[in-house]
Amino acid sequence: MTAKMPSMTQITHFNYPFTLRARHFSSSSIYRSSTSDSSPLSAASVASSFLSKFASLGPQTRTQTLDANQLQLLSLTLNRPTLYADSPHLSNAAPPPAGTPLPPGYHLAYFTPPFLEGELGADGTDKSYNPESPFTRRMWAGGEVRWPRRDGEVLNPLRVGQEVRETTKVLSAEPKVVRKTGEEMIVVGVEKMFENEDGVAVIDRRNWVFRKALPTDGPKHNPPQPCVGVSSSQPAPEPSSPTAKVHVRTLKQTPVTLFRFSALTFNGHKIHYSLPWAREVEGHKSIVVHGPLNLISILDFWRDVRGQGGKSDEFSIVPESISYRATNPLYAEEEYRMFLEEDGKEGRVQIYGPTGDVAMKAEIRAF
Repeated sequence: MTAKMPSMTQITHFNYPFTLRARHFSSSSIYRSSTSDSSPLSAASVASSFLSKFASLGPQTRTQTLDANQLQLLSLTLNRPTLYADSPHLSNAAPPPAGTPLPPGYHLAYFTPPFLEGELGADGTDKSYNPESPFTRRMWAGGEVRWPRRDGEVLNPLRVGQEVRETTKVLSAEPKVVRKTGEEMIVVGVEKMFENEDGVAVIDRRNWVFRKALPTDGPKHNPPQPCVGVSSSQPAPEPSSPTAKVHVRTLKQTPVTLFRFSALTFNGHKIHYSLPWAREVEGHKSIVVHGPLNLISILDFWRDVRGQGGKSDEFSIVPESISYRATNPLYAEEEYRMFLEEDGKEGRVQIYGPTGDVAMKAEIRAF
């Protein structure tokens, strides 16, 4: 995409106070494979040990009833007073009734990690799928989510009140080296499959990057200056074809939103709510916006756009798939912009931070 401005008839603006067949994005320009296993603590040896462990354990399953209160609270946390255009208002009201379908991406508020605080990592993260020390510093790097149809047509959404089974299995663990710094890390791929009484409803593949843990009792980092809330000046990209339209949404996540999202997802990762940890230990300039929160924001934006085009039925606002990759952090109180290029069944999204850097990119395919 270029920075040339499209005509005003090709852009739709959305401003909220809250804040292809899908393919995997290549990271070959950022990382190279790590093949050295001369040290017992090398990324290659730790990744190999990690894969051996989960090969012997096999897939892990949990069962949960989808609670209406959780769905209501997530929608309100996102500053969305209704689930759908024709749904009742959720603020200070009864939760959604049994049978209400979950909007795409909202499954992320369920099957949260059930651990005592003492079982979490030093940074507050769930250690279920952590490689061995020292590669325990986890970051959500991206992934792919699919909503399969039976016979290519019949949608099987997750619904309030359903008993759902989550099956988790490890797909991969690859040692990598950052080209610019020589830092070793491990990229872990995990698949989560969600099934109700009618079969598979969601297939969620996630990629986590594990870097070496940072010392918490050593010298403090010298982080950048705090966020100042400067709006991004990134111009809207020109549509890539005569039939494409570019839509724009401006977002800003507050510390309250991040805290509430962490609470709902039972995510203890300190970079999302502890300013001292985020700045002094991790070297961020403020608390960090969750990768899954950005994923949900993208999906909400996409279904809002389709709803404006008259496609508001349950089938049309759930995509076939989305693939996405996080590339740079976003911070609380920063205003940033999301660009969605829609062209038939294809949707391409880029999120730009206030400095013009791409923070996340995604590709959406509709049926």
